Amino acid sequence: MGDHATLRRCTSALTGLVVAGALTACAATPPSTAPPATTGSRTTATASPTAAAPAQPSLHMISHQGHRLAFYVTPGRLPAIVLDAGGGLDASYWNKIVPVLAKDTGSEIITYDRSGEGRSSDVPGPWKAQNAAADLAAGLTQLGVTKSVVLVSHSLAGEIATYLVREHPRRIAGAVLVDASLPQFYTPTETARLVAENQQQIAALRQQPQTRATRQLLAEADDYGPVHLAYHELTWPQNVPAIAIVSSQTPFTTSPTDAQLWRQAQQEFVSAAPDRRLVVAQNSSHDIPLDRPDVVITTVEAMTEQVR
Repeated sequence: MGDHATLRRCTSALTGLVVAGALTACAATPPSTAPPATTGSRTTATASPTAAAPAQPSLHMISHQGHRLAFYVTPGRLPAIVLDAGGGLDASYWNKIVPVLAKDTGSEIITYDRSGEGRSSDVPGPWKAQNAAADLAAGLTQLGVTKSVVLVSHSLAGEIATYLVREHPRRIAGAVLVDASLPQFYTPTETARLVAENQQQIAALRQQPQTRATRQLLAEADDYGPVHLAYHELTWPQNVPAIAIVSSQTPFTTSPTDAQLWRQAQQEFVSAAPDRRLVVAQNSSHDIPLDRPDVVITTVEAMTEQVR
């Protein structure tokens, strides 16, 4: 948890602009520890979910659009549970949750490093959720996971989830959105305010010596306003069930107004279709998977049973 706690201390100033992905001048932030993995072929287990010791994840390097992406696969049955961490984070964010889900559900568990994170390649130019969604879809296709996916998306990954489920609604059986960045939040007024508040900090960051982490942040910040105004217009497919988990603190610990708008967006998302519900992670920061892994595990297991 130490690496992620350091990351969060460094990101607080810019959280409102790049949700959970901002990095200020913390060039010394230690890298995350990649999940333990062995390199091997993908298999689908038929063992009982009550097996004493779940298999260890294996590393699969996937090629897509000229870059490489690291996927970590713990074998199991369908539905496959795919976990996608927030901005600035890699697959190791889920290290404590993966073995519990594997043991309790018997499902195949997949985590991965997005481009620019962990073992995956850097990709020049602005970061776009559409491209990240295409990367994830390509990786799952190459792994043979083309149906019955329970998608678990934290923070910034909510944007990836929205594009992915719109492009592949039949592939996603259900989703758990963990304090996720949802379209309802990015009204024109709120988006303009976020851009204005962070403009000076982003400009200062561009003048500093660049690290891999700060380059990734700047890529995520490029064209933030237009990108999120377009994102605001998107809707989640009505026929794909979803559970939204909202933290008690939200990402906006110093802005009651933003925090309330964040909670309101989560509620609006849930109210937009019948097969959705809201869970509040009490006593939790935006890092619900670290602060309240029990809430994430229980909710994912409920969704997995619902779609199985």
